Amino acid sequence: MEALELLLNRRSIAKLTEPAPEGQALENIIKAGLRAPDHGGLTPWKFVISQGEGLQKLSDILVNAAKSENSEEAIVEKLKNAPFRAPMVITVIAKVKEHKKVPALEQHLSAGCAVQAMQMAACAQGFQGYWRSGEWMFHPEVHKAFGLQGEDEIVGFLYLGTPGCMPMRVPERELSKFVEFM
Repeated sequence: MEALELLLNRRSIAKLTEPAPEGQALENIIKAGLRAPDHGGLTPWKFVISQGEGLQKLSDILVNAAKSENSEEAIVEKLKNAPFRAPMVITVIAKVKEHKKVPALEQHLSAGCAVQAMQMAACAQGFQGYWRSGEWMFHPEVHKAFGLQGEDEIVGFLYLGTPGCMPMRVPERELSKFVEFM
């Protein structure tokens, strides 16, 4: 797929099935993430790949966080099932390093760029994915389970797999609503 076509037609697909990326395809996805903009060469990223039993571990982490808040059973059940919406989930973490010229926000943005690059690399190889976030990625119990410290943050959960449906057409957006020239 041509790079510009991929970028102009990117669309998240929530219906994902086996197989998940593996071997060279997965390596390409990780390498794409490692090419995110990185002021100061800090490499402020960590990618935690969950598949198979790892999806159950991710489920347990989310359920434990919800239970620590005495969440309603419906919320606990939703979180219990969340990781199983795809055959692979990559938790992307901004591992913030102290630097006088590169603030934490810039390192968080860099990790966000890594998610986007990884999703595009998956799509370019025939896979699909979607980037999930939500309040639970900020929960102290989730941070503890992933070993986050200081200003580290989870920037998203990248769900990956094989598309289980055809994507809907990408809506056209009027550029003038988003662009201003100085």
